[in-house]
Amino acid sequence: MPRGRDISIDLEVPFKDAIFGTTRTVLIAKVTTCDICHGNGSKPGTELETCKVCNGAGQVHETRNSILGQFTSVRPCVACDGVGKIPKEKCSECRGHGVKRREVEMKITIPAGIDNGEMIRMPQQGEAVKTGIAGDLYVKIHVKPHATFRRDGSNLLMDLPVKMTDALLGTTVTIETLEGKVLEVKIPPMKKAEEHLRVAGKGIPADGARRGDLIIRLEVALPHKLSSAVKKVVEDLKSEGL
Repeated sequence: MPRGRDISIDLEVPFKDAIFGTTRTVLIAKVTTCDICHGNGSKPGTELETCKVCNGAGQVHETRNSILGQFTSVRPCVACDGVGKIPKEKCSECRGHGVKRREVEMKITIPAGIDNGEMIRMPQQGEAVKTGIAGDLYVKIHVKPHATFRRDGSNLLMDLPVKMTDALLGTTVTIETLEGKVLEVKIPPMKKAEEHLRVAGKGIPADGARRGDLIIRLEVALPHKLSSAVKKVVEDLKSEGL
């Protein structure tokens, strides 16, 4: 059975949609089955007749002579497109081909957790062929970078600058998650200038209901300019051995 051509498209999606999944509607120009004749190429209400070129075989044998001898090859009949039958009256929409190139609106389901560069295969959504099966459509996903978050497998990563006083004493901060919810995160006193804080279950959906983690990279933010009063406090801390 003949098979239509596979086609591919590129689709750019926001970071959030790639994480939680979405549905996108796109317009694709491709060869599709004729809506009028439903693929047989004949005018509605008329019949098909046996192709006189191939006598209904759908194939044509060609014999050629060369200095090496006689060669016989078999090719699909171009008169009936390899079907073996031709319409008595051709469909006015597709002119007897059974297929026609046109723009088609398609819905593409983006699964949750898809990564940049991954492909989505949509069986039999490629180009159609007369009396055969359509090829496949391949959608290559390009994920837009996010201003705050990035991904590492099933985990979400983000950077969070921490004031020096908060780094020494600890604090509680509010973070807007990728879903748009407010999350309160307790930061304990830091022991190093850079640390990582893990918030379980706030990462990327994986394996059904299970989710990865949110990993916050904490980095002490040093002031660019110190006032006289602050300098004195720092000098006092220095004198204490800090």
